Amino acid sequence: GTLITISSFSWFSMWMGLEINLLSFIPLMNENNNPLSSEASFKYFIIQAISSMLILFNFLSFLISKEYLTPLNFLIELIFNSALLMKLGMVPFHFWLPEIMEGISWTNTFLLLTWQKIAPMILIMYNSQMNFFLISIIILSLLISGINNWNQTSIKKILTFSSINHMSWMLSILLLNQSLWMFYFIFYTLISLSMILMFKKIWTPSIQDFFK
Repeated sequence: GTLITISSFSWFSMWMGLEINLLSFIPLMNENNNPLSSEASFKYFIIQAISSMLILFNFLSFLISKEYLTPLNFLIELIFNSALLMKLGMVPFHFWLPEIMEGISWTNTFLLLTWQKIAPMILIMYNSQMNFFLISIIILSLLISGINNWNQTSIKKILTFSSINHMSWMLSILLLNQSLWMFYFIFYTLISLSMILMFKKIWTPSIQDFFK
């Protein structure tokens, strides 16, 4: 689904790629030995479905506004970016992400923090330029993620807010230099992989357990 999205030439096929990506990730979240996985997968589906609905609505509105409602183009772009930022879990659309992270396995945590971020970020790159809205989102995400990590004991939530912080930097770099963004993302993915493999091996849910 991600590869379809980033290699498509039409907005509809990009949307289809996002949906394939969503529907292929939902079964991975359901685990028989994890009672929280069903709730997490349901929440994830609802959030992603809402954002996908907004994206589809945006495409239809764009087709109409292109002919009749040209002054509404800014509003349509705002809705489109908001839907993609919701998929990324950026502030102020981040409230679903920490709760879902607590209910999924370490493997799915890695996928949600890395691979699932690629397609929305690429779509933002295709559609957007640096503007006041995106600058505000980046600054808010940097501030809120840093504040929420204070006195945080859950390792998954620490990784979540750290991911939001990194996504802010990646989003700002993406809109300026795509090659540098790719280097940053690969480096971030490798670091996340090494940390998650370590936490998965020692099975440490909180900071206190890590230092025992």
